[in-house]
Amino acid sequence: MSSPDSSGGASGSQDPTAYLRSATFSRDSPAAPETAVTANDFLLGAYDPAKLHPLAQLGDQLDYLVLEDDKTNELPGAGTAIPSRGWSDDLCYGTGTMYLSGLALGGVWGVSEGARRPLAVSNARLRINSVLNSVTRRGTFIGNSAGVLALVYNGVNSTIDAFRGKHDTAGSMAAGALTGALYKSTAGVKPALAAATFISGLAGIWSYVKKSV
Repeated sequence: MSSPDSSGGASGSQDPTAYLRSATFSRDSPAAPETAVTANDFLLGAYDPAKLHPLAQLGDQLDYLVLEDDKTNELPGAGTAIPSRGWSDDLCYGTGTMYLSGLALGGVWGVSEGARRPLAVSNARLRINSVLNSVTRRGTFIGNSAGVLALVYNGVNSTIDAFRGKHDTAGSMAAGALTGALYKSTAGVKPALAAATFISGLAGIWSYVKKSV
């Protein structure tokens, strides 16, 4: 902005209104029309849209963050048909899978039990209610039990693998035996031994299948 030279300036004895009337304003000239980017340049592909990105001018100066989410477990023997990224991966997926499987198995059991249960009065509504009650009781019981077993098993198995420095069938069977014994420890020695043998056998079969497929 430029204005006529005056000793008082915009303040003092000079009237502000008269000062604004006598002042002249100017601005920089806009860019030439031939160099401006138009919508036609985008439609014809004459302009690279990547240049609009705030980091487009950095080039090779940009430091990328290396993520290791897809890095699998490097423990010897851990490379099986089902990739694993570590104990947390096994803990989450294993527990969730067993819980949902237990719910499904318990639901099937509940449907069968509710459909065969004798009723005092033959009524469709009573039969449906019997089936739903059985599904709710059996499904939640087996689902919760399977989820707890999977949670304890994966925790014990990961601890054994970390202590031994490798993953194999023997470690999985030992983890299964400890899990079964702990699960039935309050029922007595014989139930604890039976549960330890059963879950250890299942763990051994599962470990063998994962490595054989």
